[in-house]
Amino acid sequence: MEQTISKSRSVLLLLARRLPRDSSAVRRTFSTSRSNDADFTHAVIGGGVVGLAIARQLAQRTGTSTILIERHGSVGTETSSRNSEVIHAGIYYGPSSLKTRLCIRGKNLLYDLCETKSIPYRRTKKWIIAQDERQMQHLTDLHAFTKSIDVPTSFLSRREIQDREPDVRADAGVLESPTTGIVDSHALMSYLEGDLDSLGGDQVLHTVVTGVEAVRSGGGPSADDPGNGITSYEIRTRSRDGAGGEDTITAECVVNAAGLGAIAVNNMLLPPERHRTAYFAKGTYFSYSASRPRVKTLLYPAPVPGLGGLGTHLTLDMGGRARFGPDVEWVDDPTDLTPNPARLADAVKVIQTYLPSVDVGAIDLDYCGIRPKLSPGSSGTYGKDGKGFEDFIICEEHGFPGFVNLLGIESPGLTSALAIAERVEDILYGEKAKV
Repeated sequence: MEQTISKSRSVLLLLARRLPRDSSAVRRTFSTSRSNDADFTHAVIGGGVVGLAIARQLAQRTGTSTILIERHGSVGTETSSRNSEVIHAGIYYGPSSLKTRLCIRGKNLLYDLCETKSIPYRRTKKWIIAQDERQMQHLTDLHAFTKSIDVPTSFLSRREIQDREPDVRADAGVLESPTTGIVDSHALMSYLEGDLDSLGGDQVLHTVVTGVEAVRSGGGPSADDPGNGITSYEIRTRSRDGAGGEDTITAECVVNAAGLGAIAVNNMLLPPERHRTAYFAKGTYFSYSASRPRVKTLLYPAPVPGLGGLGTHLTLDMGGRARFGPDVEWVDDPTDLTPNPARLADAVKVIQTYLPSVDVGAIDLDYCGIRPKLSPGSSGTYGKDGKGFEDFIICEEHGFPGFVNLLGIESPGLTSALAIAERVEDILYGEKAKV
């Protein structure tokens, strides 16, 4: 392992001396004094599915160079690989949020990519299940909303419910989302990583970012320059094991896609009055070892306003095996991935409401994932009035041209990844910018 980490660090230094693929092409300039002497045009911090998608998107631009910096020994080992692998329809996130727009766009891009590149996926559909009139009213409101954003949903008849999923209990009704599906997230990330490489992009692993600092022109900040004389950014890094000292590279653009570590990167660069506090929601997943009941559709309880997630639902893997989760547990430590046995009993109670014939003895603790949150108790769904709901933050920070912040990128981040990548490119280069 030490040899691997050491090699990664030496690779970083070597990559910093590489030239863009076409150094004669026009590069983006952020001010009239913008330096073209940076080691890279784009540095993307964080190698999850979103960071991979962004790096791949930016690497397609001629005359540029792109590097992806990841602190672990392989990409996608945090939130990107510890989730339900669901392709969401985009129906939970309110009328005008980034989550709604990017989820719908990302869903379409993702289905197209999976189809053309043979990435395993399935259009499973999803049932949202109501057990009483109050929950049914939530579904009625949700159905009306989906019409306004042109995402199809429909209520099922009692006969349809019984014929298609006879083991499901839905006392009040079922709203079906036909565009929901699942994807092999590991295969998706493997494709994105390979495509980044084929486009000439670089990546360095085992590398922790310890500092980000703006590099200013000789004149320094100026009232006439909204970029405050910033020409590039200096990124300080060290190896994950702490050996080998600190290294530095420079980049014209820095994209903070660090997921669970994004707030820390934000606070490295922005002034103290713009610092944030990171919050984390832990979700436990539960395996199911019995062969019955066997369902073919994703099953979700009616959304609970104010909940940090979508409830303990049933999803399927690519082999058709059922799993349950995640639940929501607010934690302080984003590295705490140990399943908590105390979560099992409450999860079983929820599961039994919509799948009463489930074999309780076959449900067991499986794995955990951590979702980055922007405030304590924030909701993962919009609800009726949006109270407690928090949207993605994806923006070029004021006064820091070329620094794009991605904060609170939780669900539906996997579904939205390709659309997020488009948005980051649009922020840096303008909508429909020529590659």
